Amino acid sequence: MTPGPVLSSATFIGYLVAGLPGAVVATVAVFLPSFVIIALIGPWIPRLRTSPIAQAFLRGVNAAVVALILAVSLALFRAAIVDLWTALILAAGLAALLRFKLDTFWLVAGGAAAGLIHHLLVRTL
Repeated sequence: MTPGPVLSSATFIGYLVAGLPGAVVATVAVFLPSFVIIALIGPWIPRLRTSPIAQAFLRGVNAAVVALILAVSLALFRAAIVDLWTALILAAGLAALLRFKLDTFWLVAGGAAAGLIHHLLVRTL
């Protein structure tokens, strides 16, 4: 899950609970901690960049993030590629991305269209 829908949902739920003031309070409550943390940590960043301990820690964090992204990607791959049709959609999308450098919007729209076509073909047969 990406943070965007969570943040939008918090604002919407605040609106449902208390109208415009609730939306404002919910939005501020979601965003304010990030700004406060950045304001507090900001002055330390130049020192952290020159610290060998901090650099080693961040290299380890980077490696862990790459491993996590790979593990999640493999899990999603196994869950999403379930038959020949989904494998063909993957291959076509990958070819379109690498060969024609299509925007993500067109890849998602093409995958959705291919899935819809497959659904309609299977349903009519």
